[in-house]
Amino acid sequence: MNKAFILGAGLGNRLRPLTGRLPKPLVPLFHHPLAEWAMAACARVGIGQFAINTHHLPEAWADFGAGNAVTLFHEPVLLETGGGLKNIAAWMGNDPLLVHNGDIFSTLPLEKLIAAHEASGLPVTLALRSEGVAKHIALDSSGTRVTDIRKLLGRAEGTHLFTGIYCVSPAFLDLIPAAEKISVIPAFLELAKSGQIGAIVLDEGVWLDLGDRESYLQAHRELDLAPAVHPQAVVAGAVIERSVVGPGAVVESGAVVRDSVIWPGGRVSANAVLDRCIVFSATPAGEIHQDADL
Repeated sequence: MNKAFILGAGLGNRLRPLTGRLPKPLVPLFHHPLAEWAMAACARVGIGQFAINTHHLPEAWADFGAGNAVTLFHEPVLLETGGGLKNIAAWMGNDPLLVHNGDIFSTLPLEKLIAAHEASGLPVTLALRSEGVAKHIALDSSGTRVTDIRKLLGRAEGTHLFTGIYCVSPAFLDLIPAAEKISVIPAFLELAKSGQIGAIVLDEGVWLDLGDRESYLQAHRELDLAPAVHPQAVVAGAVIERSVVGPGAVVESGAVVRDSVIWPGGRVSANAVLDRCIVFSATPAGEIHQDADL
């Protein structure tokens, strides 16, 4: 499998006001866009060609993937997960595809997902987790077939979490109508009726949904993906505690920054005391703030 589709067109409402500046998959995690981390995870299993759909703030994607094998598919009207997938059918061609949500960070063993999909011959194979707050997927006794989703078929309560990462074969796209705004869920349910959705439980590694503010801050506290203070940041004389400061950011002498994230190019004034804040705008952050997006 050499192709992946990164879902990048969502509005990112749960991360506002951050997504007023950037689409959610371009929000930085340890100095790199979320979509770049997703691409790196795919590249580790040999995937070298990427499609990304865009909608909100499409101009922000202009330089993304420069020099890489990235094809952007703009959606003037948001097509949702199913319509977005159908929209890249010509690019996908006759090749199987790995689909990866753009606001997910994971170190899951994706090679196991790909192997399970290729061995099954099924149209779709979902990567699942045993633990999580949204256990919407029900499995058969073998643990390898999806029998219900959100109990919409009335068969069973969910026992597993869907990671937002899955493999599809070209035949799956035949179940999605062309040029329509539609989720993949109706097609998933149609296949589930006949036991045609595969599943693999991947509890190894890290899996984080970074679609809301608390999860975003927590990821910067718990992960260790890069130096917390980027070498190109200027923080001399400032107090930085459990925080991540991006390249080109300036934290003036005397400032105190705790449990916060300073985006690339952000500025924190000398009189600032920030706790659990995200500095994402071009306006210098000053004074005392707690749980604020600045």
